[in-house]
Amino acid sequence: MFDFHKNHKLLVLTAFLGFALLSTIIAVFPALQLQEVKPLPGMKEMSSEELKGLQVYVSENCMACHTQQVRNIEMDQVWGKRPSLASDYYYSKQRLDFWRQSPSLLGSERTGPDLTEVGKRQPGKEWHLLHLYNPRIVVKESVMPGYPWLFEEKSPAMVTKGDIVVPVPGELLKNPDHKLVAKPEALELVSYLQSLVQTDLGAEPSPDFIPSTRKKSGEQQTDTSLGLDGLQLYTETCSACHQPSGEGITGAFPPLAGSKIVNDPDPNILVQIILSGYDARPEFGAMPGFADLLTDEEIAAIATHERESWGNKAPAVTPEQVAEIRKFIQNQ
Repeated sequence: MFDFHKNHKLLVLTAFLGFALLSTIIAVFPALQLQEVKPLPGMKEMSSEELKGLQVYVSENCMACHTQQVRNIEMDQVWGKRPSLASDYYYSKQRLDFWRQSPSLLGSERTGPDLTEVGKRQPGKEWHLLHLYNPRIVVKESVMPGYPWLFEEKSPAMVTKGDIVVPVPGELLKNPDHKLVAKPEALELVSYLQSLVQTDLGAEPSPDFIPSTRKKSGEQQTDTSLGLDGLQLYTETCSACHQPSGEGITGAFPPLAGSKIVNDPDPNILVQIILSGYDARPEFGAMPGFADLLTDEEIAAIATHERESWGNKAPAVTPEQVAEIRKFIQNQ
């Protein structure tokens, strides 16, 4: 029927039609479907600085090691409250310029953690800057390469008022007496990373898609934290800055081990800091508030863990105490 070995025109035409058919199914139809995708209700449009940060993210090929997709499987429950939707990428899929379409940000490898909600897990600018310059400063086990070309060393006399100084120990600099200043590209990249937060759909996710690692296995929920694992919560929420050892990072994040605030018999100040954040000490980075991210039970579990670890000895914190302090702050 198909005399391909003699009729070369038929061979070429058949190959072309096969290519056109596969291209239509694989590329054209999905592209047309994507044109119908709309932004989610309440979804914020990316600012010009965040879009520039996206370009830095792409140029540094961050998607080679990081994904931005939460799948509806158990192992992804730690990365987001719900599976990712096509609409989540509505604004980030804009063209980089006239010639270049935005590359896929989904990624296919998790050498590093998923970044779908990194803006919620790590909202602080100081942490991101330290992490970009030398990841081992904040995560000792990290295999991520540093990006020192996004920073500049300046002598103290050359540092201007508008410069963002990164609190890096002097021994990590080429010139220990200099200051490390973030270049605009670093600040734009951090702005983009801080914007990565899943849009709230206004409804609780399915019970099958709620992280279960926070519950203590094999224990009755009779303690003050209602069975929540304070160590797990601390690891997920606090340890990147204050470190698993509670020792913090000199010049960036204060220690919790031996802290007078943590060991105070009255947990009022500690809980207020967790709820509202803290930025009253210029020698340390600003701490964001977690009032909208953590429940009273979760905050009680974290505070109790901090007050009973690293040699600290202070009474446990109950959800009722946290609720009372939260109400006090809201009425201020």
